[in-house]
Amino acid sequence: MKKKTIIDLYNMKKNGEKVSWITAYDTPFASFTEAAGIDMILVGDSLGMVVQGFDSTIPVTMDMCIDHCQAVRRGAPNTFVVGDMPFGSYQASDEDAARNAIRFLKEGGVDAIKLEGGKTVTSRIRAIRDCGILVFGHIGLTPQSSGVLGGHKAQGRTVESARAVLEDALAVEAAGANFLLVEAVPPEVTAQIHKMLKIPVYSIGAGAPCDGQLTIFADTIGMFQAFTPKFIKKYAEIAPIVIDAYKQYVVDIKSGAFPGEEHVYHIIGDIAPFEELFREFDERTL
Repeated sequence: MKKKTIIDLYNMKKNGEKVSWITAYDTPFASFTEAAGIDMILVGDSLGMVVQGFDSTIPVTMDMCIDHCQAVRRGAPNTFVVGDMPFGSYQASDEDAARNAIRFLKEGGVDAIKLEGGKTVTSRIRAIRDCGILVFGHIGLTPQSSGVLGGHKAQGRTVESARAVLEDALAVEAAGANFLLVEAVPPEVTAQIHKMLKIPVYSIGAGAPCDGQLTIFADTIGMFQAFTPKFIKKYAEIAPIVIDAYKQYVVDIKSGAFPGEEHVYHIIGDIAPFEELFREFDERTL
């Protein structure tokens, strides 16, 4: 599998070929993603909820993100990987934004970064682009600022809210972002964004009229059980399979069914020298 480049992704937009994009946070699932031929991986700050067990993405740190990016890159060396800038890594200054974006590439091995926000982060986008780094904007529902939005609520459902989303889309492109992710807005608004912008526009819960789709892998395969977003289509139910397997593991251990003969390594050669060895150690310890 050949890793996608910005040229490939722009050609896919030009040719009307949709991009498949999903999250991953570790080596095994990254390897599954690459084996399936998915176009891009996002190492999202959603790792805070999916992997670390937090109730939001706010506690996620740069070091956490770098560690997970490294693991994903080892599992998917030939897949385009996007690192998600966590809360606090770019909000304070353009310098922080540039410095931390550089860390994602130098230490995390990613191909691009993503940051949330519209008009409020245009200078951050410029600062990162000036470092020669590919930038994904992210507008609509922006989980890092969900408190300001009144919770994890869809955006752009009223004319006033839709105007704000459209203004953000224009601002992100004008600031130099290479790609745009739109989250939890009506498909009619997504279609307008797609029509207005020249850069590729991707959706997470924002409908089909765009250049590709992103989902959280743990939702998509039925592994994350706390809640399921409205926009998720489940392609598997992994959680009950794992739980049932673990229950059988407990039964087999307690009953003595595991390990069986097929699961052990036997001595090589005659048993007699081993028996003599064991007697020697019995005399020393009993």
